[in-house]
Amino acid sequence: MELTVKTVQSWLADFALEIEKNKDYLSELDTPIGDGDHGNNLARGLKAYEEAVVQQQPNTISDTFKILAMALISKVGGASGPLYGSAFMNITKASQEITSITSQVALGKLLEQGVLGIQLRGKAVAGDKTMVDVWLPVIEALKTEKLTVEKINAAKEATKDLVAKKGRASYLGKRAIGHIDPGAASSALLFITLLPYLQ
Repeated sequence: MELTVKTVQSWLADFALEIEKNKDYLSELDTPIGDGDHGNNLARGLKAYEEAVVQQQPNTISDTFKILAMALISKVGGASGPLYGSAFMNITKASQEITSITSQVALGKLLEQGVLGIQLRGKAVAGDKTMVDVWLPVIEALKTEKLTVEKINAAKEATKDLVAKKGRASYLGKRAIGHIDPGAASSALLFITLLPYLQ
C-alpha cells in the first residue's frame, strides 16, 4: 500500500460523502444520549473541509490533515468538533516530514498520535463508550495488517453495551446502555472508507 497526498484526499472525500449520506442516522444515534446533532455537525465540518481543499490546494499529507482539523474545530459544535479536530491536529504534526505512508504499521503510528489527541482533550479511555473504543482496536489491527470491515463494525457495535463515562451520555448512567455511541459510529465510517486504500 501507499497513501499519497492524492489518496489521502480521496479517502477524506469518501468519508465526507459517507457522513453526508449517514448524517440523519448519526444524529438519530445522538438523540437519546446526546444533543441529536452529531451527524449534521460533522457534515457541516466536512463540507467546510472540502471547500477549503478546493481553495487552498494542499500538496502535502500534513497540510491536508491540517485543513481538516481546522474545519472540524471551527465548524463543528458540541464535543465532536474539538475531539476530531484534536485528533487530526496531532496527525498533522506527526506527518510533517512524510511524503507518503507506505505501510499499515506506519499509518497505525500516525493514528496513534490522533487518538492521543482525543484522549488528551476528552480524557476517555477504552470502555468509556466513546470514539476511542473504535480508534484503539483499529490502530491495533493496523499494526498487524488485519483491519477488516467486520472488526470496525464489531468495535462500533460493542459500544452499545457500555455505560457512558464521558460527555453528555454519561449523565444517563445505565440508561445509555443499548445505544451505539455516535462518535464511535462516525469513526467507524472514517475507517471503513479507509479500507480500499490499504490494498
